[in-house]
Amino acid sequence: MKRIIFCGMMLLMHYSVLSQNMKIPFESSDGSQTSTYFETIDFWKNLAENSEKIQITEKGLTDSGFPLHLVLISNSGEFDLKKIQSENKSILLINNGIHPGEPDGIDASMLLARDISDCKFKLPDNLVLAIIPVYNIGGMLNRSENYRVDQNGPDEFGSRGNGQNLDLNRDYIKCDSKNARSFTEIFHELNPDVFVDNHVSNGADYQHVMTLLTSQHSKLGGEMGEYINRVFEPAMYKSMQKKGYDLIPYVNVWGKTPDNGWNEYVDSPRYSSGFGTLWSSFCFVPETHMLKPYAQRVDATYELMVSFIEFTSANSKEIKSLRNQTIAKEISQKEFTIGWKHNPDKFQYYLFKGFEAGYKKSEVSGLDRLYYDRNKPYEKQIPIYNQFDAEIVVKKPQAYIIPQGWWKVVDLLKLNQVEMKQLEKDTEIEVEVYKIENYEAAPVAYESRHINSKVEISKTLVKKQFRKGDWYIPMNQKANRFLMETLEPQAMDSYFAWNFFDGILQQKEGFSPYVFEDIAAQYLKENPELRKKLEAKKNSDSEFAQNAYAQLMFVYENSSWTEPEFMQYPVFRVLN
Repeated sequence: MKRIIFCGMMLLMHYSVLSQNMKIPFESSDGSQTSTYFETIDFWKNLAENSEKIQITEKGLTDSGFPLHLVLISNSGEFDLKKIQSENKSILLINNGIHPGEPDGIDASMLLARDISDCKFKLPDNLVLAIIPVYNIGGMLNRSENYRVDQNGPDEFGSRGNGQNLDLNRDYIKCDSKNARSFTEIFHELNPDVFVDNHVSNGADYQHVMTLLTSQHSKLGGEMGEYINRVFEPAMYKSMQKKGYDLIPYVNVWGKTPDNGWNEYVDSPRYSSGFGTLWSSFCFVPETHMLKPYAQRVDATYELMVSFIEFTSANSKEIKSLRNQTIAKEISQKEFTIGWKHNPDKFQYYLFKGFEAGYKKSEVSGLDRLYYDRNKPYEKQIPIYNQFDAEIVVKKPQAYIIPQGWWKVVDLLKLNQVEMKQLEKDTEIEVEVYKIENYEAAPVAYESRHINSKVEISKTLVKKQFRKGDWYIPMNQKANRFLMETLEPQAMDSYFAWNFFDGILQQKEGFSPYVFEDIAAQYLKENPELRKKLEAKKNSDSEFAQNAYAQLMFVYENSSWTEPEFMQYPVFRVLN
């Protein structure tokens, strides 16, 4: 017994000495600095070398040329994910540095991991902590004191854009970055029960140090939506209040004051929490307030991560049960919501701690400008509108078929471990075909794309010939929700919205008017019903009546000569 106590004391002394030698810049600068990328990775490698509880591995590459790293922290020292999952342990994934100008989570995670290694905080045995130390490596390498001009520390940090100058928190679906592709592999390998993506907020001024964006509960839906809204999120508020941090939902206010409440928003799958929702994970985006001192923000992030660990561990069985029920339900359910609308009548009151706001003359423009008076704090109950109702509901097909030529989309489906198979021979199959009748393309670039929105479609049922090698995707799998929200063109973050199918929007075949004039005239003689339609359009549209080319195009588009691929959505739905 004495020998065991002696060995334990020696181990603690070793960890204490190690802790002293592993201080991070945040500590040595009294909370005014954050680690560089190389300091961060060196810390994690050193910690892993000296702790049996911690493992760090290199994963896929990023646009910076450096790999993502994944840290696993396990109290038992077990790092085999298949074994961990077979033992029904909860997995909590924490993502840091998606915006390196918001480094709070980077430093807080290092402090937390060291405390676990030093036995200052005991990680529960039924939970494994997974941490991505830095997600946006390119942005973190692009370091300056001039970014985020209105943020209160640290002294110097990375930029928002990654190696391609992409905002990675808009890239989870389209995966234009190597970062997102590598993250997707990690996410599916872990299959996290809870996913936390650490951030820092912009916007209004207020007393709260930490705001919390949670998976939009009505979009998450079902029992998981109820649980996150009525149990999980309130538990975080209660836990953090005991630690001196009063949480408030993400303050979604821009250019006006939050005094009268605000609308939350649907976290579509381009964002971290929206992506996790597709795979039935409980997702949270903590947002510390940019105007609070950096040391205070890091401490709040640390404490919130501890709260997530404690709640997930204490409620592990229920969390896993709810996830399993949701996954099973989505495999068999008949229809899915792919579009939501805000409900302006439903709200929930929260105690908001703000500062009185006013307007005064700007020294720059001479016009009125908004300001907050920190000498006039206030507290009051405000309404927050966080209810969304179904707007577009689509029946699930028996399967989708994607011709093999659309390999970029097929590759993304493979990346997300979608179950699918290639046709073994040329086959005729009856399918529902969508035609894109109308859409709006964004006039300016957004994250290297021009998003298509307000999509209108028509449907027809046809027998279509498919080729050997085309992809058949059965809709009886875990990926059902992901597939519905990426392959249905009217979904907000569908692959059609992100321009993967823009090739169909441009006509490739055509005619020479002087030749087609005679052909069209003969065709109208042989098709009197089309002649009637042409005359009717001329009578109802004076501009059309004076445009000879438009009339030839009308005949062409209503004939067998028009190319079937033009505006035909190339993802086909098998209904029976």
